[in-house]
Amino acid sequence: MSSREAPRPVFLTAEWRWLALLNYDVEAGLLAPQVPAGTELDTWNGRHAVSLVGFRFLRTRVLGIPVPFHRDFDEVNLRFYVRRKVGGEWRRGVVFVRELVPRWALAAVARLVYGEPYSAVPMRHALDPDAGRVAYSWRWQGAWYALSADAPGEATLPSPGSDAAYITDHFWGYTRTRAGTTREYQVDHPPWPVREAERVRTTGPWRALYGEGLGKVLEGPPRSMFVAEGSPVIVRRPALLDR
Repeated sequence: MSSREAPRPVFLTAEWRWLALLNYDVEAGLLAPQVPAGTELDTWNGRHAVSLVGFRFLRTRVLGIPVPFHRDFDEVNLRFYVRRKVGGEWRRGVVFVRELVPRWALAAVARLVYGEPYSAVPMRHALDPDAGRVAYSWRWQGAWYALSADAPGEATLPSPGSDAAYITDHFWGYTRTRAGTTREYQVDHPPWPVREAERVRTTGPWRALYGEGLGKVLEGPPRSMFVAEGSPVIVRRPALLDR
């Protein structure tokens, strides 16, 4: 954020824990129709990426208030990366293709406040933090999907210029409204230590969930894969960008 701009009010606080991040190279043409106005596709070493991410949402508070039965839950999302220049500085952010959570109220609030593409589906997880093993699964239109990663090594902060540093160094979110405008919001969290994943597994009819083009990408091997231990996070209120 530019030093000349005051932080926006806090909407949500939580912890994001045990993130499995599978990262794939993708052609720009697959993403271009979904790039919000006022942003452009971000690149790393001349490449564009999408990430399939599963994680635990814990100790959630909305406007400082814990909502009963909606504090701890799983999320799985598919995202890609954009940037926006403000005052000579780049804001590096993410755009979500689809976000999945297990409760309809969570999805409804996210769609209403942020315009994010949330859906509520049955979900489950299996975690072995000591072994660095994480697994998330969910059901979409009658079919079960799963992603898991084994990362038994020591967690360390990503080295500058690494794939992990690029993927985790995005602190803004952008969504496109039905009117064609763009919402922008900030996410605050410290740098995340990560473990390189030795192996990952994914299953499911990806083209049914994400469409022909992106589904085909997810059927191939990821270019990188790692597990982030996560941290507390702050999600700030969104604002509409000027046309």
